[in-house]
Amino acid sequence: MGLKYLWDTNTAIYYLQQQFPPNAEKFIDAILQTDSPVISAITEIELLCWKTVNENDLQTLHNFIGDTTVIELELGIKFRTAEIRKAHKLKLPDAIIAASAIVYNLSLITRNTSDFKNIEGLKLINPFEM
Repeated sequence: MGLKYLWDTNTAIYYLQQQFPPNAEKFIDAILQTDSPVISAITEIELLCWKTVNENDLQTLHNFIGDTTVIELELGIKFRTAEIRKAHKLKLPDAIIAASAIVYNLSLITRNTSDFKNIEGLKLINPFEM
């Protein structure tokens, strides 16, 4: 299993809510044939803060997190986050997510490509533009 993609928080939420358009859904399904989702520790925290409607939604959320590979805030990511924050006007959570993708050489799957544009070394995929 060669990890290639880091899921932004919005990607995980669209997936959990089954809100992808058909082309994006095909792309995500193809990824899931070979890889489990990879998320940043920031996305894990943001998902745990997500207001779920009911107990079933909460269980689905916990199952999803349990099935993912979570990239923790290790030293290399912290340093790269600081570099990104100094160079770009990016919120700290987004800078950590971008740094995680760069350090692990993963393409970031996000609908919010404008938030991450111009970050050197960051590969972006917008599933809504597939």
